[in-house]
Amino acid sequence: MATPSSGKAGKDEAKTIPADLEAEVARLREDIASLAAQLSKTGEQIGRTGEHTLSAARRAANEGAEQLRVKGEAAVDALKSNAGDIERQVTDAVREKPLTSLAIAAGIGFFFALLSRR
Repeated sequence: MATPSSGKAGKDEAKTIPADLEAEVARLREDIASLAAQLSKTGEQIGRTGEHTLSAARRAANEGAEQLRVKGEAAVDALKSNAGDIERQVTDAVREKPLTSLAIAAGIGFFFALLSRR
């Protein structure tokens, strides 16, 4: 038993549902656009952060390389100083005892001659 009023209400409901769907679709499109904008901003921030991190890593690597270079130069200077000290000691020993130094040099030469024959 359908009454004319209930049929009219059904038509109004049918018109309301598409209107609600259209409104919902419009809201979803706005949400999607908002999410896309947020993702874009996040991507830009990540890119900037990545560039910042990369530049910080380069700077740290350059500073580390500079420290190693300075330490290497200091080690080379220390070795040169030690070599100079040893050279002075040998020179002084040869001047103090020339015959002993000549005998040691001859013994070392003989030893190397034996090694080279084998």
